[in-house]
Order: sequence, then C-alpha cells, then structure tokens
Amino acid sequence: MTTPVIELSDVSRRYDAGPPALQDASLTVRAGESVAILGPSGSGKSTMLNLIAGLDRPDSGTVTVDGVRVDKLGEAGSARYRRAKIGMVFQFFNLLDDLTVLDNVILPAQLAGMKRREAQRRAEQLLESLGIARHAGAFPGRLSGGQRQRVAVARALMNRPPLLLADEPTGALDSASGEDVAELLRELNAEGQTVVVVTHDLALAQSCTKRTVQLVDGRITADVVAEAAR
Repeated sequence: MTTPVIELSDVSRRYDAGPPALQDASLTVRAGESVAILGPSGSGKSTMLNLIAGLDRPDSGTVTVDGVRVDKLGEAGSARYRRAKIGMVFQFFNLLDDLTVLDNVILPAQLAGMKRREAQRRAEQLLESLGIARHAGAFPGRLSGGQRQRVAVARALMNRPPLLLADEPTGALDSASGEDVAELLRELNAEGQTVVVVTHDLALAQSCTKRTVQLVDGRITADVVAEAAR
C-alpha cells in the first residue's frame, strides 16, 4: 500500500461564534491518488484546502502532509513547507503580469534557492512538456485563459512537490479550455503526481479525479472511488 501524502485526523475549525467550518474531518490521501474535495459554497472545502496548505490551523485534530505536522508549523515554517511540499493552482492563475512566462515559472525555484541556470532548465522542460514552450518570452496578459492556467501548473510543479492542490482550476475558463485543463490534470496524475482538486463542480470532479470526497456543512458525508479506479 502506498504512503499517505495527506492525513487529516479529527480536524475541526471554527471562525468566530458561528457553526464549525469543518468538524471532525478525517481524510487520508495516498501517493499517486487523484481526489476531488467537492461541495457548495460554505461546505468547508476551502477551509480544508487552507489547512492542508498550511494557510490556516485547526482548532483541534492533526494535519500531516508528506510526513510534516502542518498544524504545528509557525509562519516561517509554513512558508518553507509550501515551497517544498505543495504546488498550488488557483482559479484566477495568480501570475505576475510584469514577469515573462518563463520567469513566472522559475520564481518558486528561486525562492527555494535553486541556481538560475538549473531553474531555467527545469522551467523550460516543464513548458515544453505542457505544450507552451513557444510562449516562454511572452507576458501572461497576452495569453488565453487556458494557456495561463498551463503556466500556473508549470509554476506549481517547479519544485517537484509531492502534492498538487488545484482550487477551482477551471472556474475562470470557457468550457473548451476547462476540458483542456481537466485533461492535463488527468495526465499529470497518470504520470504519478498526487492531485487534489477543490471544486463545487461535480462534472469537473468526475472528469479529472478518481475519488470524490463530499463535504456538507463542514462534515465529510461521502467518500467514493470511481468504479474504473477500483
């Protein structure tokens, strides 16, 4: 059996005096899995993503990612953890418009201390494998939404993270570009990348992952593996 990449154990998180955003959630994701965390707005899926990414801490329970107790990290430790362990892809790309595509992709490696020549070689390989090498010298604003999301995926993979987190990765795309990104996520998982997609879109969850975890009112209500993946 493969090693767990994510282990949440009895995790709860409450904001202010309202109901829990996440309550007694336990989840294990193993290396090489593709999982969708699915739910409507307010279901707790963004809270779960933030806890996994070390952007927030639980009130109770433990969060372990690739052997790291994320819930025990301070601010500096959390930043180092994200650089080393997490690749994040966002709905609105979060690319820097004043940097070229190549420099956007290189940036995480530079922050991690990789030498420029080595980082550039790695970035060029990623852009080639993702089919956007011809845009290396362009600025993000000149690209289509689908192309910008491919740049964002390349950036997320730059430091070879054990976990790729995608937060509504097709939410800002037209249907054709969205299908293209879903296919890319499937291909990355087929190559061994552990992928977790956070979305409200059941069709996206079913198209690019093999397991769906349903959240309702902060609780996990279903955890289903697709028949083809059994």
